[in-house]
Amino acid sequence: MPRIEAVLIDVDGVLTVSWKPLPGAVAAMERLRESGTPLALVTNTTSRTRASIAATLAEGGFPVAVDDILTAPAATAAHLREQHPDARCLLINTGDVRDDLAGLTLTGADEEPDVVVLGGAGEDFGYAVLNRAFRHVRDGARLVAMHRNLYWRTADGLDLDTGAFLIGLERAAGVEAEITGKPSRAFFETALAHVGASAAGTLMVGDDIESDVLAAQRCGIAGALVKTGKYLPETHRAASGEPDHVLDSFADVPDLIDDLTRASGG
Repeated sequence: MPRIEAVLIDVDGVLTVSWKPLPGAVAAMERLRESGTPLALVTNTTSRTRASIAATLAEGGFPVAVDDILTAPAATAAHLREQHPDARCLLINTGDVRDDLAGLTLTGADEEPDVVVLGGAGEDFGYAVLNRAFRHVRDGARLVAMHRNLYWRTADGLDLDTGAFLIGLERAAGVEAEITGKPSRAFFETALAHVGASAAGTLMVGDDIESDVLAAQRCGIAGALVKTGKYLPETHRAASGEPDHVLDSFADVPDLIDDLTRASGG
């Protein structure tokens, strides 16, 4: 096992639930900072901008800044600027992330888009909106989704997320969406470039076994699954692979890195 030189960290369900710090998470982050370990917070959160996430985490005591955060909306904007320049985009998303979508042309509900962009699910994912998206895609618009998450953990329990609706939309329209956040390889490659580390020397910590952990492992990144957030034993048992590491929580990450460093002779 190579020495861990950098850490990629999911936010929702790993560091926080409903934006409240999980036990031991702040102290663990402080240990990583003290050790000088490069890190990036890689999140599919679509309800807040990078600046808003950074401010909320800092208020909770986490030693992070906006430059530490990579989000699915920011990755989506970069993808669309490169792959679909000047496209008219219909954004369906719960939460205002327009500040992270600089350079995109967002259409109104009554305009014909070139691309339908699905963000995070919520009250805005009603029948009329999804049916309009279905018709646009059937008429030739490209379908882009920020992620495939089926659900996420809130203080009130599990809530449905975009993936639950995306599957039906893809099947009904006979298309496959372009995914820009996790679990896409491009997202993880961007994160590696951000921390300046190789895949072999990087650890990904997440509560979603498929989109966080196994997706990272397919990119050559070590994966650590935490038993917080959306973690469910039955989902773990039914997963398409096995994590490199399984931890009770993010609080265990610094000790894991120390153990791996000793094992590697570092």
